[in-house]
Amino acid sequence: MLEIGQKIEIEITGMAHEGQGVGRINGLAVFVEGALKGEKVLARIEKVSKNYAIARVERIILTSPERVEPPCPYAENCGGCSLQHLSYKGQLDFKTQKVRDNLERIGRISTKVLETIGMAVPEKYRNKAQYPVGIKDGRAVLGFYKKRSHEIVPIKACLIQQDLSWKVAECVAGWVERYKIPVYDEVRHQGLLRHVVTRIGSKTGEVMVILVINGDDLPHLKELIGTMEKEIEGLASVYLNVNKKKTNVILGEENVLVYGKPQIIDFIGDIKFTLSPNSFFQVNPIQVEVLYGKALEFAGLSGEETVIDAYCGIGTITLFLAQEARKVYGIEVVPDAVKDARKNAKLNGIENVEFIEGAAEEVMPQLLKKGVRADVIVMDPPRRGCDERLLEAAVAMNPSRIVYVSCNPATL
Repeated sequence: MLEIGQKIEIEITGMAHEGQGVGRINGLAVFVEGALKGEKVLARIEKVSKNYAIARVERIILTSPERVEPPCPYAENCGGCSLQHLSYKGQLDFKTQKVRDNLERIGRISTKVLETIGMAVPEKYRNKAQYPVGIKDGRAVLGFYKKRSHEIVPIKACLIQQDLSWKVAECVAGWVERYKIPVYDEVRHQGLLRHVVTRIGSKTGEVMVILVINGDDLPHLKELIGTMEKEIEGLASVYLNVNKKKTNVILGEENVLVYGKPQIIDFIGDIKFTLSPNSFFQVNPIQVEVLYGKALEFAGLSGEETVIDAYCGIGTITLFLAQEARKVYGIEVVPDAVKDARKNAKLNGIENVEFIEGAAEEVMPQLLKKGVRADVIVMDPPRRGCDERLLEAAVAMNPSRIVYVSCNPATL
């Protein structure tokens, strides 16, 4: 029987879905933080339960050829990236195997899984960042949360965020120090500034800054905006987002525009999109073009089809599909997203789309009753996956193709 604090030698035969190495001791699965498949390590047991144990690497005895030195100095503590000790090729292989394992173990499906398509340079690509602000050792800090905690790891740079995003964070951090702005303490639910959120139009260079506050206003806001006007090239919008709830949810329901225009603009391919503070937009603008290109390829459109895009958001995939289909219906439950989708269609002069507000699992059966038949159905659901009612309606429509865009292969 394993005990907490015990050190064990263990061979790592696989990888868990969160990136831990997995091995077995006397038949018990042990998840080892920091270990890679193919390695033999000395690990210290941190938790023991009936069906598994959790351990952390103390020393690597046999090293995987895919192990690399993490390029980020914060990799050990920051919870933003969990596989920096694994080569990029190894990360892509891990993702491919993750899909294969989920299909086989959860879905009982054995099929060919294509290789993961990677980036040429997987750095400085993210168009959105969410920096928590808090107190550490009596001082205001800004950074990212430590792994599996709400302890903030102060950082000076991030390898996957665009430089403009981090420049905004530096401006805000300096302003907080200069004017002694009260920052949020989530334990006591006191203080004002909770998060700094940035959105960047990767093709346009436009920058939106969202300051999440536990109140109705911020002191010395004029001074912060003045600094950002000088320091942040492309500054287009500044919002106060009011979130007075004791919650882990970052954004509140109220957005107050305090500078610039209400939306920024970005492109995916040749299609223009307007972005609001709450708009869902893929965070990797390079790979999203690859993703949507593949979705369009798999849809196999000739120009005569009727297409349904379930969970359409602000219409990103919908408008891509509309370029090569006769008619596209986009279904989305979030009212503001539907408004943005309609704006985006008008902005691009695309008229063969119809956006319907409502839950996809409720709207799809209604369309079926009205006699709407889709030749192709595209689904891009949230992490929990598709509702069973939607799947039943999709089967009843008998489309020639279903293209499923999944952000969580466990629910695929």
